[in-house]
Amino acid sequence: MSKIFRQRKVWPFQLLLVGFIVWLAHGILAHAQADRKPVVIERAPLRFIKDPNPSFSAVAVDSDSNMLVVSDENMFRIMEYDRRENTPPQARLSEPKRIISGTNTKAEMICGVYIDPKTKEIYALNGDTQNWMPVFSTDARGNVAPNRALNIPGHPFQMAADEDQQLLYMTIQSDNQLSVYRKQASGGEKPLRTIRGNDTRLEDPHGLALDLKNRLVFVSNFGNGNVRGAGGRYGTFAPPSITVYPMEGSGNIKPMRVIQGPKTLMNWPAHMAFHQERQELFVANDADNSILVFRASDEGDVAPIRVIKGPKTGIKSPPGIALDSKLGELYVANMGTPSITVFPVTATGDVAPSPTEWPIRRLRYSPGWRTEDKRRFERSTVRPANFPEQCTTSAMTLCMMRSSCPSPTLKQF
Repeated sequence: MSKIFRQRKVWPFQLLLVGFIVWLAHGILAHAQADRKPVVIERAPLRFIKDPNPSFSAVAVDSDSNMLVVSDENMFRIMEYDRRENTPPQARLSEPKRIISGTNTKAEMICGVYIDPKTKEIYALNGDTQNWMPVFSTDARGNVAPNRALNIPGHPFQMAADEDQQLLYMTIQSDNQLSVYRKQASGGEKPLRTIRGNDTRLEDPHGLALDLKNRLVFVSNFGNGNVRGAGGRYGTFAPPSITVYPMEGSGNIKPMRVIQGPKTLMNWPAHMAFHQERQELFVANDADNSILVFRASDEGDVAPIRVIKGPKTGIKSPPGIALDSKLGELYVANMGTPSITVFPVTATGDVAPSPTEWPIRRLRYSPGWRTEDKRRFERSTVRPANFPEQCTTSAMTLCMMRSSCPSPTLKQF
């Protein structure tokens, strides 16, 4: 019998044997997976490595109630302060009016906050580790469940409200989308409408501002595109931009105008705010340590009409911005300092934040002390003699102390 003939007779049996082995292995594996139970290890960690410094990601202000709300992405906190607070010289400690934080809150990496002008409820957007938008009442504090929460997939970043229509507009980063929800929406309720698609030029949208008079919505884009086509999906990289749409827009619509180009100075344009009377658009220019101001009618590669930037401003990595049109004040959340700096809406250039009244107000946080003294806050109407000049970034500043800045001894927070 030839070698070739023997091989021809043997190979069917080899094939059957291989098939049987594969079938047997699959059955054993499936049985093992069915019987397998998760192993839960409940034990405390040996030690913590934790950064005690806050990361201020967003700010909201309501001058009627003197509410100042700040979100802290690092410590998963929402904090409220009295906007007018001014501790006497003999007092060295001021606490926030309240802190909302904990596993029950559905609040973690909060990147957007909003104060309801009527109810004074706080709306908060999770931009990363959770998809919830929790809403808290005026008396909520500590590790409490929200009054209600809306599930928003796709990592939202900023929201703005049309109070007349009771609508919430928000940017969705991962889906390159603008979504519009009922203001009272909760649970898994879907958006009423969305702006999304290749023609929209939404490319990693972050900031959002509404021109309620002219019914326009402004969106700031980092420039990371997601193109959908017959051949599948692929990514693109474009310069940062601001795209403009009608507030009633829906679907895959083209922007009415686009602000884009090197003259704009945009670099990671984040939160935005719109001044209705002045018809000006304020942009937190995160990667450029600056605030840009454009005209509402601007289009194309245009330079901003004003830029707030420089060492005197105290602006560093600003993702958040809020506008108080009644008092003419601009609030900037600086993640790199971290601090909240306040400017008049007409500010330009390398200017220190200006006080709106005397004496000056300041809130500080010291990260560099021993463990039990990590969280300490100080309000002061004067700068201590041993406090370095470079730490006084503002006359009206919510200023976190650097570890290089000495401070008088404070009580435990």
